[in-house]
Amino acid sequence: MAFTGSLTQSDVWKALQAHHQSIEHEHMRDMFAANPSRFEQFHIDAAGLSLDYSKNRINDDTMKLLFKLARQQNLTTHIAAMFSGEKVNGSEGRPALHTALRNFGDRDIMVDGENIMPEVRDTVRRMEEFCWKIRRNQWRGYSNKTFTDVVSIGIGGSFLGPKLASSALKPYWDSRLSIHYLANIDGSHITEILKRLDPATTLFIIQSKSFTTQETLKNANACRQWFLDNGGEEHDLAKHFTAVSSNIEKATAFGIAEENIFPMWDWVGGRYSLWSAIGLPLALAIGIDNFRELLRGAYAMDEHFRTAPLEHNMPVIMALLGIWYVNFFGVNSHAILPYDHYLRSLPAHLQQVDMESNGKSVTTDGNKVDYQTGPVIWGGVGTNGQHAFHQLLHQGTHFSPCDFIMPMCSHNPIDNFHAMLVSNCLSQSQALLQGKSEDEAVAELVAAGMNQAEAIVLAPQKVIPGNRPSNTLYFPKSSPQIIGALIALYEHKVAAQGMIWGINSFDQWGVELGKQLGNKVLTALESSAIPEGFDGSTNGLIRAFQQMQNYL
Repeated sequence: MAFTGSLTQSDVWKALQAHHQSIEHEHMRDMFAANPSRFEQFHIDAAGLSLDYSKNRINDDTMKLLFKLARQQNLTTHIAAMFSGEKVNGSEGRPALHTALRNFGDRDIMVDGENIMPEVRDTVRRMEEFCWKIRRNQWRGYSNKTFTDVVSIGIGGSFLGPKLASSALKPYWDSRLSIHYLANIDGSHITEILKRLDPATTLFIIQSKSFTTQETLKNANACRQWFLDNGGEEHDLAKHFTAVSSNIEKATAFGIAEENIFPMWDWVGGRYSLWSAIGLPLALAIGIDNFRELLRGAYAMDEHFRTAPLEHNMPVIMALLGIWYVNFFGVNSHAILPYDHYLRSLPAHLQQVDMESNGKSVTTDGNKVDYQTGPVIWGGVGTNGQHAFHQLLHQGTHFSPCDFIMPMCSHNPIDNFHAMLVSNCLSQSQALLQGKSEDEAVAELVAAGMNQAEAIVLAPQKVIPGNRPSNTLYFPKSSPQIIGALIALYEHKVAAQGMIWGINSFDQWGVELGKQLGNKVLTALESSAIPEGFDGSTNGLIRAFQQMQNYL
């Protein structure tokens, strides 16, 4: 039977609080010294990924209590409900079935009494035909030239996921096609993209479920006008513009042929839509076979998450470790640190996946939480961060767990570059664990030639406390399957945390208010009237905008 009381008043929550008090001053250096098998004990493999979570402030008792918390919150039941198509997104009355988009099993998945798998598979078949025509030069532009560039116009999940996967899988790109992502409603962004392109050889994909998303439609209409102003005709639009949308009427009115409009479904949230036709630019870049391999990698992680016992379930373990730090250590941020140039867009994608999902303060039954939920997600790529924000990680007053992510082999082996990159990754996680005591700092300075008195004065500046936790996710080499599994891993980690916290990880009402106010502010900005009706700050900023339009 499900636990129905306040989460923070449950026996297991109180036991975790007491356990935290007993363990919080233990140093991981001592934990490793006492347990030479710690790496093997806190290590798991799944779907081609390996997770070393031994550098966490945990012991056997910690994990037992965390798994007990997961069982109290009926995590396995919630997981099964999500995969079966139940309306787990209660505030919108929808399932969350992004997993159906990569379902390679023979399970039917029902939504409102209808098996959705035939339509899902038909969409992949249509994507295959589309990609084949473009990549084999069977579909050409209005002047019969082959396409050289694809511009994907979308925002949010229609942008971040595909951009991440496109960057991550750059070694698999067709060299004849360049893929560009246009999201920001900023004249500088669209100008910098379009000035390098030839309208006769450019294909546009407009990604908007409603075909009314303000930023996407503004950019789409600007691209349409650019095309018409530079050689294209109205009757040529269908050769150069396609769409992923559920609003066929608006898309066809734009000039897109109905057969070139791919579906979007209400049961797929934007931040999970990479796996759908939203991934069309990616499929064009890497080919439909590699796109299917991406789906297979995600499916492998889905099956692991769906069937593995909690104690051997990678997304669940990562979710519980996050809860341990957020709710019992008071941590409010988490760093994503990929040591791979091709994964440089991963932190930005995971910001949306995590913060849009679990940035909630009300439970699914409408009660305000009395505990912390999703942390701030941030990070950066490779050794760059070591010369920037890693200082705070090592010596700052804030305590931020880290995920180090690295392939063991490079697509571009040059001299010993990759060994150096991996050595930096491992040494950073080691330094966060180990730290440097004041006595060690003094000894180091004296060994370098400083006299004892000066060393004692300087040593406090060089103390690094250590005992700062990290996970290390590693794999042999980036591939479509590996990248699919990696992205799905984080999707499921976030979902599992939401299930345990009792919040809805699949809606995003917090983004609506800014949209609602934005139209009113835009009207005021474009007016010459003295603004009123807003707060004093907004009124003042509107006046400043109006006045500065004469600046040039």
